[in-house]
Order: sequence, then C-alpha cells, then structure tokens
Amino acid sequence: MTLGLGLRYVSNHLDVNIPDFSILLPVMGTLGLILIVLEGSLDLTLSNEKKTLIRTSLGSALILFVLFILLVALFLHLFFHYPFRIALINSIPFGIISGAVAISSSSHLKIHDREFIVYESSISDIIGILLFNFLLFNESTVGKGLLLFIVEIIGSILFAIVFSAGLAYMLHRIGHHVKYVIIITFVVLIYVLANLIHCHSLIVVLIFGLIMNNNRLFQTNYIQTHVDFKEFNINLRAFKQITGELTFLVRSFFFLIFGFYTSINALFNLQNLLFSAILCLFIFILRSIFFRYILHKPPFSPLIFFAPRGLITILLFLSIPANLKLPFMSEGLITQIIYITIFVMIIGNIFTQPKKATVIINGIDPEI
Repeated sequence: MTLGLGLRYVSNHLDVNIPDFSILLPVMGTLGLILIVLEGSLDLTLSNEKKTLIRTSLGSALILFVLFILLVALFLHLFFHYPFRIALINSIPFGIISGAVAISSSSHLKIHDREFIVYESSISDIIGILLFNFLLFNESTVGKGLLLFIVEIIGSILFAIVFSAGLAYMLHRIGHHVKYVIIITFVVLIYVLANLIHCHSLIVVLIFGLIMNNNRLFQTNYIQTHVDFKEFNINLRAFKQITGELTFLVRSFFFLIFGFYTSINALFNLQNLLFSAILCLFIFILRSIFFRYILHKPPFSPLIFFAPRGLITILLFLSIPANLKLPFMSEGLITQIIYITIFVMIIGNIFTQPKKATVIINGIDPEI
C-alpha cells in the first residue's frame, strides 16, 4: 500500500497519465479471497489432539467478532441514529482478522500459538463474510432468513464434499506437467458456480482445503486401491507451494492498486485518524480482556497483538452499496486502520519474542 501511495505521488508530481486500474480491485480482491481461504485451509490439521485448540480458536474468532460489531453498531445506532442493520453492515469489515497478514506474520511463534492464529484468522474470515452476505442480501424476515441460511450451509457442505473428492482425484490422476494451475482454476470456477446456485462458496473452498490436507482420514482399504497416498501427498506439497506463491502475487498487486487509488489527504485526515485510533483501541482492549480472563493467557501474550485488518476488510468495504455506506466510510479510514493494526502487530512481535537461551561450552557462549 505504501508503494502504491508513493507511485500515486510520483505520477501526480511528474504528470504521468496512468490508465484506470481501479476496476480490477473487485476481481483481484475476490481472487485473493479465494486463494487466502484455500491457503489457510491447506494449513489446518484436524485431529483429536487439536480439539481444544480448535474450540478455543473458534470461540475467540466468533465471540470477539460478534461482540465488536454489536457494540460498534449499537454505538452508531444510539449516538448517530443510523439504522441498526446499516450500522452492522458497515461494522463488519472492521471486525474481521486478515488471515493473509496474520498467518504469514506468525512464523516465529510457538507451534501452538501459530496454529491458533491460522485457525482463528481463517474462521474469522469465513464468519465475517457469511454474516456480511446474509445482512446485505437477506430481504425476508429474520426467522425465515436464518432457516434459509442454515439450509444453504448444509447444501454447501454436501456440494463441497463431492467437489473436493473430484478435484482431489484430478490432482492425483492428471499426468501433464501443468496441473496445479488447472486445479486452482477449477477452484475459482466452482466458487463462481456455487455463488450462482446460492451456495456459500467460501465454505466450499474451505472444505476442499481441509479434505486435501487431512487426506489421512480417508485412507481406507477401498480408497487405497485407487489412490497412491504417498504420491498424492508429494503432489499436495507442490500444490501448497504454488498456491502460496500465487496468493502472495495476487495479494501484493491488490494492495498496490488499492494504495495507488487511496487519497493521501484522506489518509492523513485528523478526523478519520481519531476515529481509526478509537476503533483500533477498542479492538485490542476487547482482545486483551478475552485472552486474559476467558482463555487465561499471560497479560502480554503475543496472540493479543495478532488482529491485523487487510484484504477482506477492503473487499467488504468495496462491496457495500453506495446507499448503505455510512458517510465516514472512506479509503483513507480503511487504510489507517490497516496500518495501525499491522503496526501494533509488529510492535507486539518485537517485544514478545522469546529470549534465546545460552549455554557455556569451553568458555564460549554460543546461541542455541
């Protein structure tokens, strides 16, 4: 984003005419979203030993998200008299943790903490997007809408299982040297088709990644006669690598273009900055209380600082119709919140890194 802002300044200063690439933002954002969810789900491992981890990360993602958007929406409704539904829709983008930023920044954490970040941010992405779409597109009564919502989720899960089995078999059977991009293309195609038939397409992508990464759960005698799981897992490692690299590429260009079309004046707007600072302070106060008193984590656990906002925040902001968007919602405000939450994460990373232990060997202190 900073590079995009810099390019905008240089192009304006030099009076360079650059074509309008802003129309690419929704397309690149959707593609980035698919790849982020796919990359995150390919890192999730399901096992009995992880029941507590999955339960706590699910609770963290769900409770903190719901508390945040409800309190912010109530504040906007009571003090500024915005309709509660519109206030909720505008609050959701700020409540979602960016898996794209959090997962890639947690590499130095302990294994348990890193897995917690992967589960929490992935679940936060899914919950936030499902609720956003439900509030935005549901025009029936709440009860009827929730019933339809549950039916659609069940249908999405069944559709995802069938689709995942087919794609997994394709990954194993395609003999051509170009096959991983073909699989990713099919994932994007299925995402679009799932949207057309009113399935929750992100659930389809999530379940596909989970089935691929947890294929050991399906290694029955019957399936093993048709699938060489040793070769399959070799292909899966290569698929993960190219997915990660493609995700990085799409995400980088998305942020570059978004930064380019962000107004520098709006970014340094003091009124926006005050509102951004209050929202970010609220995010981390809620998170600190939850981790300290509900999950019983240490006061300065590194997990408290891992609540960055990013691509999905921008994508949902761009998806809010003009007639539902609140007056204060702007590219500058979104960019400020992204910068502040990432800066807090960086500071938390620096001050919560474990000290390296040392031992004395023949008068020398080697780091271990």
